[in-house]
Amino acid sequence: MGRALRSVVDLTAMPRKTIWLDCDVLQADGGTRCAAVTGAYVALVDCVMELDRQRLLKRFPLLGSIAAVSVGVVGGEPRLDLCYEEDLAADVDSNVVMNDRGEFLEVQATAEKKPLSRPQLDSLLQLAESGIKQILQIQKQTIGAATRK
Repeated sequence: MGRALRSVVDLTAMPRKTIWLDCDVLQADGGTRCAAVTGAYVALVDCVMELDRQRLLKRFPLLGSIAAVSVGVVGGEPRLDLCYEEDLAADVDSNVVMNDRGEFLEVQATAEKKPLSRPQLDSLLQLAESGIKQILQIQKQTIGAATRK
């Protein structure tokens, strides 16, 4: 989670500042971990906006936004945002984190029951990208454009 969040922060804009974001995952499945990354980004924005309001930053540090989603193959079918039951039954389980420029920050895929072919991986990445774009749009509507160019 930390590496993904650091990828959208200009740390030189926050000298001598540390932001701790802690997410307790009570039922660990792919969807929960991805929700933790996506929620941690929202918490980061809230914290940075407050530091900015208090004029405690050299300049606004957010360079973009991030979101994550789980995808997998369940019963031979690609699925987006696996719930716990789907995660348990998945032939392939994957977590994907992307930024708002469409770049991958993290791709993790595990063949739980059957090997993953390259075409299946490509299909899962396309599915994840479409889901992440939806999440990023909802984030933008909810917290506003938190980056400054």
